[in-house]
Amino acid sequence: QGLYEEALIQFEKIKDTDFQGMYQLGVMHYDGLGTKEDPEKGVAYMKKILYSDSPKARHLKFAAAYNLGRAYYEGCGVKQSTKEAERLWLIAADHGNPKASVKAQSTLGLLYSVSVLKDLKKAFFWHSEACGNGNLESQGALGVMYLYGQGVCRNTKAALKCLREAAERGNIYAQGHLVEYYYSRKFYSTAAAVAKRITENDDIDVLAKITDCLPTYVAKGVAMAAFYLARCLQLGLGVQQDQAAAKKYYSKACLLDPAVAADLELAANLGRI
Repeated sequence: QGLYEEALIQFEKIKDTDFQGMYQLGVMHYDGLGTKEDPEKGVAYMKKILYSDSPKARHLKFAAAYNLGRAYYEGCGVKQSTKEAERLWLIAADHGNPKASVKAQSTLGLLYSVSVLKDLKKAFFWHSEACGNGNLESQGALGVMYLYGQGVCRNTKAALKCLREAAERGNIYAQGHLVEYYYSRKFYSTAAAVAKRITENDDIDVLAKITDCLPTYVAKGVAMAAFYLARCLQLGLGVQQDQAAAKKYYSKACLLDPAVAADLELAANLGRI
């Protein structure tokens, strides 16, 4: 905290002549780093950068647009507007330019997957762009889209390639879907072994920070793994039957993501898994 406070003083001194200083101040005020949280002030600095005519602000415009989009989406420091968030993220994503905000490209993929603006073809396009630019979250999302034919024709080979590569890079959501795939193909011992490894670390916030993936999707991945491990333990599939351990992992899945656990429980009751 002391280092943030010192940095804040230095950035305040140079903000009128240095756009990088202004950008850092915007982030610090928005997130409350070294100062009291003041999202309105953070938003004001980001807008100054985005709408500046100075060539010195050019390299920061994509990042400023991404942050402003986040503010509008969350309704933090400004009136909530998903449409305005979309507009700003499209500026930040710059048609998939690798030098633009890759985070904005991935965020658009998520926005078009789950929000009121749902459009799976657009979601697939933006996840493809972000994945091509190295984004780990989008690589996992692409794998799932290929696996279930969402926004693209179903393609198991492409799905497994994306999921395995993303899983190797630490994407927990991709790892959870691989467990589901192995289980559905009756590779029970593989499903159980992979699931056991995933569930050993369930500190969602730490995992999200390490992988730069959204905590929501990290939790979904661990919940899926926990449920399938519980199912294997309950029925003795690929592992020795153990009802007490099964109960423990069912509870873990419910705590991490009640909706994922409920969907899988329904599928189990209907005899699908």
